[in-house]
Amino acid sequence: MDVLVGYATAHGSTRGVAERIAATIGRAGLKAEARALETVDDADAYPAFVLGSAVHDQTWLEPAKTFVRDNLDILGSRPVWLFSVGMPGALRGPWKRLAPKEIPVILRALPAELRYRSHELFSGVISSAQLSRSGRVLFHLLGGRFGDYRDWGAIDAWTSGIVEELTRDSRA
Repeated sequence: MDVLVGYATAHGSTRGVAERIAATIGRAGLKAEARALETVDDADAYPAFVLGSAVHDQTWLEPAKTFVRDNLDILGSRPVWLFSVGMPGALRGPWKRLAPKEIPVILRALPAELRYRSHELFSGVISSAQLSRSGRVLFHLLGGRFGDYRDWGAIDAWTSGIVEELTRDSRA
């Protein structure tokens, strides 16, 4: 089974997550390809999808939203999983407790007709170079810390669940 692990990234962190997901699926004996969503013009060629995007202002990046909107008919008939990459791991104190409340906001910005099996919010990489001077000040005031917060164990565990579902589906 070919799986498209499609992504939209602003600084490369989400691409890294997508590549890890594709590699994990591949190690399980399934074919998976990580591709930037703006380069995918053959969505119908894939029987399954894992789609993700960096999250800015509590929404997916435009290339990811456009891909979903343009391919709703294809996605509706195939298994789909979603992931978002944000910065909950970089937050501390009361702000960290608010991170899970971002998930419904992210999902509401996607088409209501989109059917998916699960969605996961992962932390990504945040560096001072990604923010303006005022953005860096605000980030520090909110208790933010710069760094790579990708939890590869959590990403691998979620992907293993996808592999189990795909394997079970192919036997059915």
